[in-house]
Amino acid sequence: MTTVAVLADPPREGLVLSELVAETPLSETETVKLYTAMLRDVCRAVEASGGDLLVNYRGDDDLPAHDGESSEAQVRAAVAPALESPDEARYEVQVGSSFSARAGNTVSHLLDQEQVTSAAVVEPTAAFLTRGIVDNAAMKLRRHEVVLGPAGDGRVYYAGFADGIDFGDAYESPAVETLTDRGVAADHSVDFLPMTPVVESRGDLVTAITQTAARAEAGRNHPGHTAQCLAELGVDVIAGADGPELVRE
Repeated sequence: MTTVAVLADPPREGLVLSELVAETPLSETETVKLYTAMLRDVCRAVEASGGDLLVNYRGDDDLPAHDGESSEAQVRAAVAPALESPDEARYEVQVGSSFSARAGNTVSHLLDQEQVTSAAVVEPTAAFLTRGIVDNAAMKLRRHEVVLGPAGDGRVYYAGFADGIDFGDAYESPAVETLTDRGVAADHSVDFLPMTPVVESRGDLVTAITQTAARAEAGRNHPGHTAQCLAELGVDVIAGADGPELVRE
């Protein structure tokens, strides 16, 4: 069984999805809503799988000063409505000065201290993650020490490990190549999952809007919280002279 850690920031304005605020019609308040919806879909997919959900949140000492609820309280409040058994969810604070360090510390602790069979790190922006993907990854981790889920622009939405690697700057762009290099350098077998979008940039948002609309229309599996949030935000994709454009409905 794989322990799947979702590395989450508290949903705060100015902290999450800042690239979308700069590049799209979405405001900071709206990006917080979208981030929360994606985090819910991701955590629900993990809970529904055969893996163990671990929500790893950024500690307040590692974040800009904030008046209001603690990071843990905000993350718990964001995740709980999506879970069938919210009281059984496990929450732990992240440790490390960078994403690579936080991911590495989490995986190393799970493998070395808790002696789990395999451990994985998942991006909270991987709204299209499904139970099937998580379970497929767990099966692959029985045969390979490293399993990666590629996203656009060389990113990864999933990184699973049955044995450790050198995590120093392991998520340096392009993360899928860097993590593969580290796995090969450790004499590990590396395998891959189907490419799945993350939603962090303007292009990602175009993909998310069109994919959720198409999947919903076709009656296929789609991220429910994210799809509902996108519909409520009222942002649509139209054909423009220079490619897809984001517009308010």
